[in-house]
Amino acid sequence: MTTYPTSSLAASLRIQTRVIWALVLREIITRYGRHNIGFLWLFVEPMLFTTGIAALWTALHATHGSSLPIIPFAITGYSGVLLWRNGVSRCANAVEPNKVLLFHRNVRVLDFFLARVLLEIAGATASFMLIATSAVFLGLMKPPADIGQMVVGWLLLAWYALGLGLVVGALSERSEMLDRVWHTITYLYFPFSGAAFMVSWLPRKVQQYAQYVPTVNLNEMIRGGYFGSAVDVHFDVIYMIKANLILTMLGLAMVRDVGRRVEGE
Repeated sequence: MTTYPTSSLAASLRIQTRVIWALVLREIITRYGRHNIGFLWLFVEPMLFTTGIAALWTALHATHGSSLPIIPFAITGYSGVLLWRNGVSRCANAVEPNKVLLFHRNVRVLDFFLARVLLEIAGATASFMLIATSAVFLGLMKPPADIGQMVVGWLLLAWYALGLGLVVGALSERSEMLDRVWHTITYLYFPFSGAAFMVSWLPRKVQQYAQYVPTVNLNEMIRGGYFGSAVDVHFDVIYMIKANLILTMLGLAMVRDVGRRVEGE
């Protein structure tokens, strides 16, 4: 019987999907267990964090020098922070706890990173959708002006988390120090991420430099989709696609190198 490349590719994709799904289920059980609400913590935890931030800003009457309503501003900003921060952080030191699984023929190092990032993306997305829908239903925020733009911005942000996660995950396997300092790096990165400001609020000389930060572009795109013409946004989709492609290709190359060393042990 002749085997065609297309059928081989389809079979490989099916196997890859089953492997990643099994790793995702294993990660859920290992991380959350079967007690209390179990895997529901995957999106309940981000919801509590984002709700807490929005409530705190509201209680303090925070405005950031803008007339924008604080609740949707906080939700659209901090939900994205949880997406890239948690997705990347989970990739650090992802190989060592799962190394024993490499004895299975179809499991590769890349699968560990993909499973963890996809799990965090699913949790952050579910959290964002639930909290935003609830806020709209309760009258705390209006429906988005352009939901399509928000979705594209969110998908690009998820892609960014994947690419950066591969890079950080591969580097953490080369040096344990990165795993320990990455959390500090995320806190230092947060003020520049665009979650708590918009580019139009910055001095003109600073605006062009701020747009080089990937998360600033994506936050602007997501908020532009929500607030519509009420805000002046600055983002470049082509720039983000190029940046994500570079990150992803670099990450895949680095993970491949890690896989050669780990699987050869």
